[in-house]
Amino acid sequence: MPPENKTPQVYSVSELTENIQTLLEDHFDFVWLEGEISNFSRPASGHYYMVLKDENAQIRAVMFRLQTRYLKFLPENGMKIVAQGRLTVYAPRGEYQIILDYLEPMGVGALALAFEQLKKKLASQGIFDKEIKKPLPFLPQRVAVITSPTGAAIRDFLKIIRRRFANMEIIVVPVRVQGEESTADMVEAMDWVNRELNVDVIILTRGGGSIEDLWAFNREELALAIRKSRIPVVSAVGHEIDFTIADLAADFRAPTPSAAAELLVVEKETLLHRLEDMRNRLISGLGRKLKGLNQDLDHLSKRVKDPRKRLDDSWMRLDEIHNRLTRLMDLIVRDRKNRLSMEKRSLLLHSPLNVSASIKQRLDFQRTAISHAMNSCLGEKQMSLSLLEKRIKDLSPLSILNRGYSITRSLPEKIVLRDASVVKKGKQVQVLLAKGALECRVEKRESE
Repeated sequence: MPPENKTPQVYSVSELTENIQTLLEDHFDFVWLEGEISNFSRPASGHYYMVLKDENAQIRAVMFRLQTRYLKFLPENGMKIVAQGRLTVYAPRGEYQIILDYLEPMGVGALALAFEQLKKKLASQGIFDKEIKKPLPFLPQRVAVITSPTGAAIRDFLKIIRRRFANMEIIVVPVRVQGEESTADMVEAMDWVNRELNVDVIILTRGGGSIEDLWAFNREELALAIRKSRIPVVSAVGHEIDFTIADLAADFRAPTPSAAAELLVVEKETLLHRLEDMRNRLISGLGRKLKGLNQDLDHLSKRVKDPRKRLDDSWMRLDEIHNRLTRLMDLIVRDRKNRLSMEKRSLLLHSPLNVSASIKQRLDFQRTAISHAMNSCLGEKQMSLSLLEKRIKDLSPLSILNRGYSITRSLPEKIVLRDASVVKKGKQVQVLLAKGALECRVEKRESE
């Protein structure tokens, strides 16, 4: 507690935050920090925001765009890193945080991690697919070499080319192959060769070096420029153990610049030997062919006879064919006459006049038969009708009534009465007689 005669100092929130910020920045000027990245974000501003944590604590961190440009890899959640930065307080939220100046992954170099990240990204885009790679021509006439004009790679390449095939035209396109601006130089050179030069193959090459020295060949823009090229590209970067993104994107990969020259052309002596062998085989084949043709000519000349004899045979053959045709025509004409006579007799036999007379006769016969049948059927039906009328008359209730019987019906229902017990005394009934009907009232009823 302050003394009674002394008033305690009262800070505003801003003053207290400013004092805390001063204490932190003075005491922790630059610190190294080890931790795991979480909540990583990269907004449109280009800054990196993240949280660095371990098992027991966490701290907010930010890396501004000016520093992120020097990173060779992209931070990811869950990545173990070692970072350098300075502590500060973000006053609007009253939180302390670390502003990062340097960042590298733990357990693996930043360049190696960046290489694997870019390799995975380009592979997912199909940049390394074998199906889209272009074949090399058998014997290119003009070759563009994109490289440093003062390096050992171009000297080794030209030495192999002169020894194996000195007639090939080599165009050296000078670029920087190391440093920050070298990738842009190579991309521009690749585009310029495709636009301005009529070459068969492009060689992209340089000598060996560390991963930092070869980093220009591990850039995404160079890989995209290689795939965009309409001319086949051979990548020959570093030594045999060196492997770059450009090697994966190129149509062919040569382990060294010398190997690229050997891959590009075959030895001139080998071609000459092959040409001489093909020449000898052609001469031998033509000799055998001519010999066979001469033998065929001799054989055919022996078979050729006097043309007049062939003509005589042809005239005799023609006369024989003429006689055979004449006889054949006579036979055909006689056959056609016989068939015509037969057709004439058939037509007379089936003349419409004869056919109509026959049909008329059949119709008269059928008319007479139908008339007899109908008369007979009508007689039978009339007899049956008379019998039925007699039976109906005999069975008619009216015939029974003529014999003195009557039919009694209830009124007004007109239901035929068969039992006296169903009729009440005083009920009106109708009695049907053979002639006429009576309406009566029941005065008395008897059950039997």
